[in-house]
Amino acid sequence: MIPTIPRNRTATWAYNAYIGLFFLYLALPLVVVATFAFNDSQFPSLPWKGFTWDWFFGTAQPKLGVFYESAILGAVGTSVIVGVSVSLISVAVGTTNAFLFNRYEFRGKSALYVLMIVPLVIPGIVLGISILVFSSSVANAAWEGATLDLVALRPGLTLVVLGQFSFITTISTLVISARLKSFDRTLEEAALNLGATQLTAVRTVTIPYLAPALVGAFVVSFLMSFENFNTTLMLVGSDAPLTIAMFDRLKEGSTPLLNAVSLMLMIGSSLLALVMIVFQKR
Repeated sequence: MIPTIPRNRTATWAYNAYIGLFFLYLALPLVVVATFAFNDSQFPSLPWKGFTWDWFFGTAQPKLGVFYESAILGAVGTSVIVGVSVSLISVAVGTTNAFLFNRYEFRGKSALYVLMIVPLVIPGIVLGISILVFSSSVANAAWEGATLDLVALRPGLTLVVLGQFSFITTISTLVISARLKSFDRTLEEAALNLGATQLTAVRTVTIPYLAPALVGAFVVSFLMSFENFNTTLMLVGSDAPLTIAMFDRLKEGSTPLLNAVSLMLMIGSSLLALVMIVFQKR
């Protein structure tokens, strides 16, 4: 609501109630998930049977804690490897794209920009199936034509990284482009007048200015990769990231162990968000 416009008490009450209900709607499911991570029960639901740390630090079945569950820890490690790989590639390509679309004019620029945006509007499962069919066709053709086994194009972590990169790099490009648009190019020109080369000017002037956006793009890319499910499900091999591992565990039956994993993810995501906020304020 606009503060300068007079408001009656009913409108103010309705507005405040809407804001309160909206944030309650967002927070309540997270609070419930976090709470039942400490329930001394085999099931993440009522009745409450007491407080316990077993779902975090338990060392024996049936209450083996998340820090002693090798399958979950392995899946977390896999997700971190995939997330860091996707983030590094996405930020590098996104930075290049940002300079391309902000600094240069060329034929087909608008069409290329639209093509870059397309993966964001395609459902993840459709994108995953499309990449799987294409990569499998290329791998099969290489094997049949030249007896060349292109393992990277078979379901596995490499294909997961490529699949996630196909749409996450667009997010990185948009984040970095937004920062680059506000850059004062006279700073680069001053560096050039002082004898710096174009590359040196970009490296010493422009890139430091883009640092908050680069960090933000990396964090956003990592979080999007870490939580991705639909595209990953179509491309994963034997080494399953955390989202797939949790889905497989959920099919066997839900336990507070999954709540404990979810709580750890909430904490980790919050810490990464704080890092991004700190760098954005620089």
